[in-house]
Amino acid sequence: MKTIDEDIKNNTFKTYYLLFGEEGYLKRQYRDKLLCAMTTKGDTLNFSSYEGKHISIGELIDLAETLPFLAERRVILVENSGFFKHSGGMLEEYLPKMNPSSCMIFVESEVDKRSKLYKAAKKEGAAIEFEAQNEAVITKWILGRIGRENKKITKSVLGLFLGRTGFDMSNIDRELEKLLCYTLKKDVIEAVDVEAVVTERAENKIFEMIDAISGHNPKKAFNLYYDLLSLKEEPMRILFLIVRQFRILLRVKELTGKGYGSFEIAKMIGIPEFAVRKTQSQAKNFTIQQIFDVLKESAKAEEAVKTGKLGEKAAVELLIVQYSKPEAI
Repeated sequence: MKTIDEDIKNNTFKTYYLLFGEEGYLKRQYRDKLLCAMTTKGDTLNFSSYEGKHISIGELIDLAETLPFLAERRVILVENSGFFKHSGGMLEEYLPKMNPSSCMIFVESEVDKRSKLYKAAKKEGAAIEFEAQNEAVITKWILGRIGRENKKITKSVLGLFLGRTGFDMSNIDRELEKLLCYTLKKDVIEAVDVEAVVTERAENKIFEMIDAISGHNPKKAFNLYYDLLSLKEEPMRILFLIVRQFRILLRVKELTGKGYGSFEIAKMIGIPEFAVRKTQSQAKNFTIQQIFDVLKESAKAEEAVKTGKLGEKAAVELLIVQYSKPEAI
């Protein structure tokens, strides 16, 4: 990110940039920064964009070899091409000797760092990875946004907000915009404001459902399940989220048992420290064997659906009944 900021500040640009990584919000932000700095709005003669898996490499090279018309450079945006996941073909040879009056900006969701094309991009241009940001960085970012609107928020209310949004910056951006508009005439954002307008993620209800199952409270577990169904979540998507949370529980429980702290675990398994602490608390309700049993039965439920032995809705219901019984966990 610093590389792009410096290039924009100095008005000295590389012939190509590769923007990749799991943090989509930052990728889009820096893509737009580059485009704003290098192109003129409405200039369709010197700016071209491509997206998808079926882009012609030959067409890209021909375009890059075409001199810009009454402009300093020709800019070509390529998104989600898959070139850096599989073979980049002729691009591997072309990028190192690319026409200096052209610039290619690649924005990719999947990149194989072992590929020749990635290595060429890293050596000759700029390959910039946008990783998921940690809790401290996201908190600073949110507080900055709130401060620019001359508003304040307490630590507990911010925790409530993040508990609902999670740490995906795109989702935070959307929900924060809603919250700021809702509190337009207020100086302090309160818990009631967050509860009124910030959408709670399905993952939060899954977390509560697992708490209800471990607490032998089938009524609450089913209420949460039906809440998710009413929000148009598919039963198999709900089963996927249950399995995902139990896998996270397993990793957190194992690593905690080995003496690792929440900060170390967060880095090792790629979830925020905030989420690790919540999961550590939940993991106390399960043994390692119990978690394995739930994962095994979840796999059986999925197989029963695929073979037509059970309907999707019933398969998840039976799993909830089985593990919310007093003798189950």
